Amino acid sequence: QVSRDYGSPQLSKKRGGLPLTEVVEPVDFEEYVSSHAPGVEPGPLRQLMEFPQDDLELLQQDKECTTLEPPLPEEEEYQRYSTAYTPHSSERQRERQRGLAKQTFELDEAAAAERQEDQDDAKRRSVSIDETPRGSWASSIFDLKNSSPDALLPSVLERTAAEDMDRRNTEARLQGRHGDLLGLYPPPDEDEAVERCSPPEVPKEHCGQRIMVKCLSLKFEIEIEPIFGTLALYDVKEKKKISENFYFDLNSDQMKGLLKPHTPHIAISTLARSAIFSITYPSADIFLVIKLEKVLQQGDIGECCEPYMVMKESDSTKHKEKLEKLRLQAEQSCSRLGRFRMPFAWTAIHLLNIVSKRKSHGTWNERKKKGFERMSVGDDMCNFATFRPATLTVTNFFKQEGDRLSDEDLYKYLADMRRPSSVLRRLRPVTAQLKIDISPAPDSPHYCLSPELLHVKPYPDLRVRPTKEVLEFPARYVYTPHTTYRNLLYVYPQSLNFSSRQGSVRNIAVKVQFMAGEDPSQALPVIFGKSSCAEFMKDAYTPVIYHNKSPEFYEEVKMKIPANLTDNHHLLFTFYHISCQPKQNTPLETPVGYTWIPLMQHGRLRSGSFSLPVSVEKPPPSYSVLTPDVQLPGMKWVDNHKGVFNVEVTAASSVHTQDQHLDKFFTLVYVLEEYSFPFRLKDVIITEANMEGELKASMAALRGALLDTCVRFLHQLLNKLIQLIVYPPVIAGQIVNLGRAAFESMALLVNLIHKNLEGNQDQHGRNNLLASYIHYCFRLPTAEPSYELPVQYATISRATARPSSLHLSRSKSISNSNPDLATTPVSPDEEVQRIIGSKGIDRSHSWVNSAYAPGGSRSVLRRNPNSSCDLKQVPNPSSSSSSSSFSLSPPPSFPTRQITKKLLHEELALQWVVSTSTVREAALQQAWFFFQLMTKSMAHHLFLTSKLEVPRRQRFPDRFVDDIAALVCAISADIASRYHKDVELVERLNSSLAFFLNDLLSLMDRGFVFNLIRSYYKQIANKLHTAQNPSSLNALRMDFIRIVSSHEHYVTLNLPCSTLSPPASPSPSTSSTTSQSSAFSSMVQDQGVATMFELSVPFRQQHFLSGLLLTELSLILDPDGDGVFFLHKKAISAVHSLLCSHDADPRYMDPQVKAHVAQLYLPLVPIVMETLNQLHDFSDSSPARVRHASSHADDADPDGSSTISQSVAMAIAGSPLPHVKTNPFAGRQSSSLSAECSRTLLVCFLWVQKNADAALLERWVSDLSVQQINRLLDLLHLCISCFEYKGKKTLERINSLTFKKSQDMKARLEEAILGTIGARQEMVRRCRERSPYGSQENVRWRKNVTHWRQNADRVDKSKAEVEQESVVDGNLATEASLIVLDTLEIIVKTVVASELKESVLGGVLRVLLHSMAGNQSALFLQHCFTTQRALVFKFPEMLFEEDTELCADLCLRLLRHCSSSVGSVRSHASASLYLLMRQNFEIGNNFARVKMQVTMSLSSLVGTSQNFNEEHLRHSLKTILTYAEEDHELRDTPFPEQVQDLVFNLHMILTDTVKMKEHQHDPEMLIDLMYRIAKGYQNSPDLRLTWLQNMAGKHSERGNHAEAAHCLVHSAALVAEYLNMLEDCRYLPIGCVSFQNISSNVLEESAVSDDVLSPEEEGICAGKYFSELGLVGLLEQAAASFNMAAMYEAINEVYKILLPIHEANRDFKKLASVHGKLQDAFNKVYNQVSYVQRMFGTYFRVGFYGCQFGDLDEQEFVYKEPSITKLAEISHRLEEFYSERFGDVVKIIKDSNPVDKTKLDPNKAYLQITYVEPFFDTYEMKERITYFDKNYNLRTFMYCTPFTLDGRAHGDLHEQYKRKTILTTSHAFPYIKTRINVLHKEEIILVPIEVAIEDMQKKTQELGFATTQDPADSKMLQMVLQGCVGTTVNQGPLEVAQVFLSDIPDDPKLFRHHNKLRLCFKDFTKRCEDALRKNKSLIGPDQREYHRELERNYHKLKEALGPLINRKIPQLYRALPAQTPQTQR
Repeated sequence: QVSRDYGSPQLSKKRGGLPLTEVVEPVDFEEYVSSHAPGVEPGPLRQLMEFPQDDLELLQQDKECTTLEPPLPEEEEYQRYSTAYTPHSSERQRERQRGLAKQTFELDEAAAAERQEDQDDAKRRSVSIDETPRGSWASSIFDLKNSSPDALLPSVLERTAAEDMDRRNTEARLQGRHGDLLGLYPPPDEDEAVERCSPPEVPKEHCGQRIMVKCLSLKFEIEIEPIFGTLALYDVKEKKKISENFYFDLNSDQMKGLLKPHTPHIAISTLARSAIFSITYPSADIFLVIKLEKVLQQGDIGECCEPYMVMKESDSTKHKEKLEKLRLQAEQSCSRLGRFRMPFAWTAIHLLNIVSKRKSHGTWNERKKKGFERMSVGDDMCNFATFRPATLTVTNFFKQEGDRLSDEDLYKYLADMRRPSSVLRRLRPVTAQLKIDISPAPDSPHYCLSPELLHVKPYPDLRVRPTKEVLEFPARYVYTPHTTYRNLLYVYPQSLNFSSRQGSVRNIAVKVQFMAGEDPSQALPVIFGKSSCAEFMKDAYTPVIYHNKSPEFYEEVKMKIPANLTDNHHLLFTFYHISCQPKQNTPLETPVGYTWIPLMQHGRLRSGSFSLPVSVEKPPPSYSVLTPDVQLPGMKWVDNHKGVFNVEVTAASSVHTQDQHLDKFFTLVYVLEEYSFPFRLKDVIITEANMEGELKASMAALRGALLDTCVRFLHQLLNKLIQLIVYPPVIAGQIVNLGRAAFESMALLVNLIHKNLEGNQDQHGRNNLLASYIHYCFRLPTAEPSYELPVQYATISRATARPSSLHLSRSKSISNSNPDLATTPVSPDEEVQRIIGSKGIDRSHSWVNSAYAPGGSRSVLRRNPNSSCDLKQVPNPSSSSSSSSFSLSPPPSFPTRQITKKLLHEELALQWVVSTSTVREAALQQAWFFFQLMTKSMAHHLFLTSKLEVPRRQRFPDRFVDDIAALVCAISADIASRYHKDVELVERLNSSLAFFLNDLLSLMDRGFVFNLIRSYYKQIANKLHTAQNPSSLNALRMDFIRIVSSHEHYVTLNLPCSTLSPPASPSPSTSSTTSQSSAFSSMVQDQGVATMFELSVPFRQQHFLSGLLLTELSLILDPDGDGVFFLHKKAISAVHSLLCSHDADPRYMDPQVKAHVAQLYLPLVPIVMETLNQLHDFSDSSPARVRHASSHADDADPDGSSTISQSVAMAIAGSPLPHVKTNPFAGRQSSSLSAECSRTLLVCFLWVQKNADAALLERWVSDLSVQQINRLLDLLHLCISCFEYKGKKTLERINSLTFKKSQDMKARLEEAILGTIGARQEMVRRCRERSPYGSQENVRWRKNVTHWRQNADRVDKSKAEVEQESVVDGNLATEASLIVLDTLEIIVKTVVASELKESVLGGVLRVLLHSMAGNQSALFLQHCFTTQRALVFKFPEMLFEEDTELCADLCLRLLRHCSSSVGSVRSHASASLYLLMRQNFEIGNNFARVKMQVTMSLSSLVGTSQNFNEEHLRHSLKTILTYAEEDHELRDTPFPEQVQDLVFNLHMILTDTVKMKEHQHDPEMLIDLMYRIAKGYQNSPDLRLTWLQNMAGKHSERGNHAEAAHCLVHSAALVAEYLNMLEDCRYLPIGCVSFQNISSNVLEESAVSDDVLSPEEEGICAGKYFSELGLVGLLEQAAASFNMAAMYEAINEVYKILLPIHEANRDFKKLASVHGKLQDAFNKVYNQVSYVQRMFGTYFRVGFYGCQFGDLDEQEFVYKEPSITKLAEISHRLEEFYSERFGDVVKIIKDSNPVDKTKLDPNKAYLQITYVEPFFDTYEMKERITYFDKNYNLRTFMYCTPFTLDGRAHGDLHEQYKRKTILTTSHAFPYIKTRINVLHKEEIILVPIEVAIEDMQKKTQELGFATTQDPADSKMLQMVLQGCVGTTVNQGPLEVAQVFLSDIPDDPKLFRHHNKLRLCFKDFTKRCEDALRKNKSLIGPDQREYHRELERNYHKLKEALGPLINRKIPQLYRALPAQTPQTQR
């Protein structure tokens, strides 16, 4: 016997001498593995022993090149080291769920059938009930005999030995099972997956949202000359041009022909008509600006535009000559001035209008008409990635103004365009039609050219007209490293001022050239052509503005510059005067000025804005090394050497950093590499002496560099720093150790990037840029840096002591292997040739590491996919890429100087350990970076030195191992000591450390790493005792172990095949395959089994990681610990995600291997058993109940809780549930688990049960105590409820998300409260949840949002998804139930062997019954029934001798399945039922018990089940009959006959229910029918009771609580009658009589008829209610229902019967509770005196007339409706209801007069509905005082009908009669039904004066009430008063008095009435006076006048009434002198 509480933390704290809170000494892994050489032949178990050989291997992988031509010459290799990740995402789960078999569920079948039935449902006849006879015996038997049975099961009637039966059943159960349980369960929560780490994105060029613009056509009114277009994007708000220009040419061939002479060769790349623009920062201020130019001609712009504005092609006849003339001019201009352009017109398109779906065509004219809406739209509308493509026709162009061409002017215009009162509107437009298409760009468009004109893949055919990618100039910084070679220069001439230049300088053109030297022949063809011209040109001209001496320009000159710039490269600007008119001896162009910009200065590229002086004559030789600012002797300058030419130069370059700090650092490193001392750097001469200082200073100065630039050159920067660490330079023969400086520099750089680019991090706070650097770009520098210098061709004298050429480009080269050029160009021409030849690819010095060289090969080092499947998880399933990749390059091919080389990982570890203060802090902040760098370096090193074969202990030097240990120790200490101060840092540090150790497990001695883990645990544990917030430390530790456990070879690391003997002993042979001897050779003693199932020391030692994880779980779930909700979730989720990964892992598919894996989790079973009481209770309907000790009594659920309550369904499905939770601040938490956690924990428990070795489980169960087995059974019971199938309908209703969100929020809140999550982390989380473009400036990482978004956007599921979901859910439910069944069989097996069986078997059967009760699949039910039959066969006495309850439940379940719509289920259920009868008969030759139970079960089934199908049950009954006929053994006993009797009886009940089915939708009729069936069982108390309860259920469902209470009272009375017959017990009620105070109706329950059965007979009164307990239960229920019905007074009567019973039993607890409830009830009565708060019901008389109603015809009922039902409502309800049944023949009779049947249309159905009120005689009123009295026990009702003698309903006062009708019903309300027949009817007729008396009495009463009301209500009072004394009141009091009191009536019969009315008026005036007095006291000053008015009216009334009131009728009094004053009529 293992102690009962094993596995519980309390006990195990002492076991084995080591508490759970301490970590055991792990096994020395390497030692163990080498000494236990696996003795297994290679097989599935073999791979569990050791990591695979090819765990690391080198693969070659090419980097994809985006363009067809490589932008770079060199080819390099590139490796990556990786763990193939398999994410557990929902997508992957769906993959695994493909092809599941669909399980058949009756639930779904029924739902489908129901839909069918609704369609067929004919309008059925409604039949009354009380008269239809019950179906006769004969017909019923006939029906049954003719129906067909279901298939009989073979061998049901054979008798077999129990063992054979068990064996057969087990085999059947194991067939076709689903392999991975967790594949069916929802995947683990993404948010918990701390071990998830997505591989960073491959570094690639930045790209914003892309739009495609296609220019389709450009048409003018007249076509006379070619027109050229330019497109570019401008951002008005930023005042920035945000794209380069795109040039297009839509001219006809004829027009193009005019320019033939000037463009002999046209490159296809210049014919593009479509462009792709990229927009990184979309905003509402972006315009697409279109500028048009034409060929230069004489005349200013206005003149040249004129013809376009006035002439139309259509009226060509008019202008024929003019047009000809123009054409001629154009031709001349083209031939002469063809290469010059002039500005023509422009327009702009506001992109927002297109994107935000505005249907506005045309730029602007149409919109002008629409009142040009003002648009200030948030950026949210500007999504340029998805919008409806639009085709625009732009019709209006504005002509260019010669003096307003600059960008400044353009911004003004654009801002103006958005205003309604635009200046532009006043301008006369140039009309034209430009058609363009704007659409989102496709992902990979075909035929695209990059900005460098390289062909972008896919480019299937080089002859096709291309689309150009337009380079973006982003509006703000974009932080992305360069990954492709780009070296473009843009030159923008802006303005020129020649106003003071003498001579003829009016039409000025600027020629721009890129010169390699000063000779004119050295102009390089590097300028990109525009449209319809050559691809590259040697010069570019700006457009000419006619007769303007100081023109402005908008030209953009784009050039592709060589990588290796020398000091001779410069830009040359030449200014020309163009003569437009052909004059004699006047040249076309006259040079009028020169200026230039040298491009290199101090080794840096010059860019920015320049204001240059212009020289009048050609500059002298060697001008190009100086700037024009230098006053050269003998030169003439325009305007006195002032700056007259403004030009801007910008570079888009991946070669030139354009940042002084970076430039300096790279230059110094370069100087070192080249060893070219001395070197002049600006004003400093670098020598060997000051080199070290300068270098260190430049490293320190890096932090001053612009972040944007640092990021762009990040890869090179880091490479150089690493190179300085690995190869300390030798200066003047001394090794200079730069390790520390470089480490510092790196730490600060990494931090800088982190701090400023916060939005760009993954969930572990790692910056993507840095991660992708380590992942893809870093490699150990394998060649020490030394190059031979190439020969230079452009040199200046060496006297300046500068190197012939600055190798800047090279200093940036990442490629350390061989950056030598293939050949060195010798002449500029050759270089140029090469540039052109290679399509502009500069093959000289390239900078980019060919890691990227697109097309360059990347060799990737990574885990071999065949040998590994892995637990690491990545959000996007497609990437099976890597956790850390290393790249290395081949050893250099040229000789090198010997040089000291350090190992990067050793140096990093050392520097880190010895670092202090700020550097240490910086390194800690970004620990992940250094950890990853180290692991990558280590793996790389092992690989390069081929040490992967070496035993792990010998791989690394001890010094390094010690450094690592010191480092881990120090960092663990940091985590423990700083966790509450720097929450967020610690969170990151913790996960970084865990990832690091995880990686080390693949590289180093594993035992050593285990010890590192142990030291981490110790540090945390020491802190835990004193921590003020232990849960956050726990959370950290949980995350830590979870990350470490996500190792690919986690299972192997846990030594799954070791037996738990001390590890020294040799491993047992595992060669045999039977489970008996596989890992558990029978020698292992049973003590061993116990240690395998608990967290014993041997377990924790052998299975080190698994032990840690389960220990964590056990401690967190410990009910006495302070497990906080989010910790529960963390711990459970960790185990779940591991099990998931085992299930999905192809390595562990073999069941034998699975059993070994399951062995690592055996302690989970007892852990879950421990938490039973904390688990969410899925079987209970109140959502938040937690299972506290579940005694079996509660668990039997009497009715087949077949319908699962809504809240439970929601809970199971995972919906927000209220949580029983104490305030999180108040110390200990009540540690109940949420539904979600409980469900996951249970699925893990089932996983272990499923996969563990069955023999092992058996041995374990046999050691458990009865109490523990019962706990296990409770757990299985819970599992059944938890995984019950919910049905498609529920799935459609419940949305998968609702639940998770709320739970997560809760956990978040808690984390925040408990401080385990930093505010920043929370912010990062929020940023991630916001749009990808939050406020952050960097936009590129839209990808990393996906891991969070995955499940957030799913709202409505498609039909197919619901279908699939239900298939998965069905399979999960089936598998879970089958696992429970397997476990039950194991328990039964062990119980049979020992003698404890009796007490446990009931529990086993209960779980079985519970599983039958839910919605189960047909497959499961078949196995379930076989198990149940075997159980009954083995232990019949359990059912038939002891507990009646079990037998009753079993009968009910079996019957329910006998009526299943699934044939196979019916077959099994009928077989089970038949065998049950047979067994009962064999035990006692009579099966009365089963007979009775079955009859009762059927009744309750029929009464409660909605979708009950009698047809199916009829089949089953027939099947049972067939079995009885075929059972040869019992043929001669009375058994078959008894069976037949029973079956016929059942069939009888069935027939009744068919009728009920018909009235399913007519609640009143249905209840009547049930009432009648119950009446039919008057002499069978059990069944009557069943039916009364069915009725109670139906009433409760409909909210008729009073009726439900009465059903229960009737039930209790019935029970009391029979109990009284059984035993004479003083304190029990003596029968119905005791109940008559509750209701007069109860007496009908008295057992007085002759055929009353005596209760002693077997099987009679056998139900559980026929006992004292049952009676108490019924009364309690009744009281509860009365309470819900607000009939508190009746509660008292019920308790009067209950109290004596409790008193007799001395049950003081119950007495206290009853008195408490009574006190509540009386308080409620007392507090709710006013009737408004309690409404008991409204009554209506309903009469049915017409033969359509069948038996209802001419019946009258009183209906009780819910309170405040209006007449219209019930009329509507009944009319609608009956119309639906009979069609529109239903008519409502609108009056309440007696109905004359003869006048009605016989084809119609009439309803007469009248409101009635309870009526009491005067004597009754004395009894019925309270409101309750007047609404309880009602049998008489009254309604009034006004009429006049001539047939109208209403007439004048003197002719108005009234008929009062009084109805008496057969029973008193409330009764057990809501409508009762009217038995008796009488009428009273009131004459007009009586009507008047009633009216006056009513008025007086109202007045009295309003006056005495407390608190007083002045409004009410004034209303009533106004109605009484107001003068204008029609038929008011005065008129009544005048009609009836003015004359004494003639008829003496009326004297009394006359007198009574007179007295009424007296009373009335008196009351009026009181009311006025009261009113006076209530009013404020503002109402005085009103009150006076009322008083005046009253006095008038009193005067008028006076004489009428005072006249008495002499006949009634003794004579007085009669004074008859005149009465006025």
